[in-house]
Formats: sequence, structure tokens, C-alpha cells
Amino acid sequence: MASRPENVTERDLASVIQPVILGADYSAYAYVRAFREAYGARPIICASFDVKSISRTRFADYRVVEGIDEPEVLLATLREMGEELCSAGRLPFLVTCGDFYARIVSQHKAELERWFYTPVVDFAVLDVVTQKENFYRVCDEVGVAYPRTRFLDCSDPSAEADDSGFTYPLVAKPSNSAAYHYAEFEGKKKVFYVDEPAELRRIFDALKRSCYDESLIVQEYVGGGDSHMHAVYLYADEHSDVSFCVCGHVGLEDHAPGAIGNAVAMAGEKNPELEEAAARFVKRVGYHGMGTFDAKWDERTGTYKFLEMNARPGRSSWIVLLAGVNFARVQVEDVVLGRRPERVEPSAEWVYVAAPRQVIERCMPAGALRDRILAAFRERRASFALDWRGGRDALAQRLWAYVNFYHQISKFKRYLPDGDAS
Repeated sequence: MASRPENVTERDLASVIQPVILGADYSAYAYVRAFREAYGARPIICASFDVKSISRTRFADYRVVEGIDEPEVLLATLREMGEELCSAGRLPFLVTCGDFYARIVSQHKAELERWFYTPVVDFAVLDVVTQKENFYRVCDEVGVAYPRTRFLDCSDPSAEADDSGFTYPLVAKPSNSAAYHYAEFEGKKKVFYVDEPAELRRIFDALKRSCYDESLIVQEYVGGGDSHMHAVYLYADEHSDVSFCVCGHVGLEDHAPGAIGNAVAMAGEKNPELEEAAARFVKRVGYHGMGTFDAKWDERTGTYKFLEMNARPGRSSWIVLLAGVNFARVQVEDVVLGRRPERVEPSAEWVYVAAPRQVIERCMPAGALRDRILAAFRERRASFALDWRGGRDALAQRLWAYVNFYHQISKFKRYLPDGDAS
């Protein structure tokens, strides 16, 4: 059997590296751009269906693999691909876009490293940061604030939706997003904003009837609109020291049920308080790799409340490239070359958008952040993750990218009819 090449030099990387990307969201296209800019590489993208705004790129080999989000199919696909690539003298480098992909690869990392180099974190650490019970326990240990929280056991048919001590509205969400990916029930959402006890009971009962057997989180609602949200993207080296940290102030989020919380407009910021809190967390758990945090500013207490961590580059990881850091190169040099990443101070002079100016004007509340984002549109500095300016991607990719972009107008009219995200 073939195995991955060892003792590869930096000079050889561009000629042998073969990135393999699992999933096809915005972060997959950011990876395509990052690998091409760093090594001139053409990644293989494996996804469960055809996402035309990404599959039509000429800079990747896009493969639809039915059922690839199921562990058996994914592992069989990777074993076959790894054997094929290594036999051809290539250096496979495996990255993930999606919590369920990251979890499966992490669980089977020891086997997959026969063929693949991968920056996916070890499972013992991944399980701490992605299981919300463990995440909040570590927050307590390192003094990071988070909303008041209770866990309801979805594996117990007799369990009741205990909301004692909470006031409505409140937030309900799965504690394990990877397991939640496979749950099917009417009214499924990424996050639920619950207005009354009967609604919480309906959600909890639906989850108990589904295949989901982890916890449902019941959490106090931190007031304030989308513009109270902040994102932290970082990379921690083998000593769990942060080598770069990119912070973004969210202006508007997606309001569609399956995409609630995804940033639609965001601007770079320097935020030492968030950076220091995130650094304490990753140091405490021994984190090595790229991760993202979501936090919300709580006006009542004058503190940031941390909501979750993703043990992978987030959907909006294009912001890291906008900030001047090629996150693909950082990971390859660390994992393949064994080179400890140097501390980098990213730029905060960027604006990220995933919807047209009309949506921002209609839905964002007045203020300095809105003014900054609209100014970036006027000055043609607002950057859409699927628009590779100067990259000369295929016409079909650009067409479908802008179908995606302008579709946000009708989406926001449907899911935010009053246009008020404040």
C-alpha cells in the first residue's frame, strides 16, 4: 500500500501538494483561492451535491459523491483517493468545511494520516471545544463569559422541557452540531428563537423523536441585534500559542432557517478583549489548528458573551485572506514542514459582504458600522467571498456566484420582512 511522502522540502511543495477539500460552502472557495495563491495548486473538492457557484470554478476539481456526509462513504472515498494520490507521488493535504466532516476526520485521523497530511485537530480536543457542555466548562475555567445555559437530554423520552428560571424570549440550539446535521424534522433550524413555553416543548419533542440523541441547549437571550455579534478567527501552533487572530464586527446575519447566524456583512476590527479571551481558551485546552469563535456584546453587563467555537475555518474564512494572512500556507508549513508559524498582526481594514448594498441599506440599523460598510460599497472595497476579482475564474462560476449574491434580496424580504435586524 502507498503512503504519504515524508521529509518534503519547501521547494518541492508546489510540485507535489494536492489539497483535498471536504464540503462546498464559502470557506471551500476561500481555500481554493488560498491554495492557488500559495502553491498554484488545483484542489479536489468533495461534496454531497452540486453547488454551482463553487463547482463551476476552473481552479478546482469538483466531485459530487452521494452520501459523502455519512462516515462509511466518506472514509471509503478517502482511503481510495489517498491510495491513488500517494501512488502517483502526490502529497495529499486534507481540510474540512463542515462540523460533521471535521468530526469524522478527527475520529479517524490516525488511519487517514497514512495517506493525508491534515490540520484537523485531535479528537480529544475537538470533542471538548465542539460539545457545548465541555465548551462552557472551559469558559468557566478561564474566565470567559457566556449566556446562562441549561442542557436538556434529547436521548431521554421522558425528559421535559425545563425552562424554570428563564424568561422569554430565549434561545434553543443543539449542543452537537455535527450530530444535528443528520436530524430530520419539520421546522428544523440552525438556531431557534423561542417566544413561549409551548414552542420550546414542540422543539424538544421533535428532537427526541428524531435521530438526534445529544442535548438541546436552552439559553438566555442576549439582547441586541445582529450588529452586537463579533467573530474571532485564529490559528494556534503546537504550543497552543496564537499565531494570528482576525476579529470581525458583524453588521448583518442571515435570517433563513438553515443559515441563521451566518455573517452577511462584517467589518474588520482590532479587539484585544476578544483576542485575549480566545487565546486563554485555546491555551487551556491545548488547541492546535485553526478555529473560530462567535461572541455577542451584552449591553446589560458590558461584556462579550462567548457562544461557541468551531474547530475548523468558519464559513466566512475569506476574511482571513482579506486581512492579509494566507491561512492555507500557515497550515501547510506547520503540518507538513514542521515550521512554527510566526506571529502575524492582520489588517483590520477590510469589509466582507455576502449580499447587495440594497439589503444592507434596508436591514442594517443606522450607525458607524453601517456607514463604513456602505462606504466600502461606494468605493468598491466591499469583498464578496465568491467574487475572485482579478482571478479570472470561469464565466459560469461568476454567473452563479452573483445569482447567489442577488438572491439575498428576495431571501431577506421573505425572512426579514420588516427589514429590522436591530
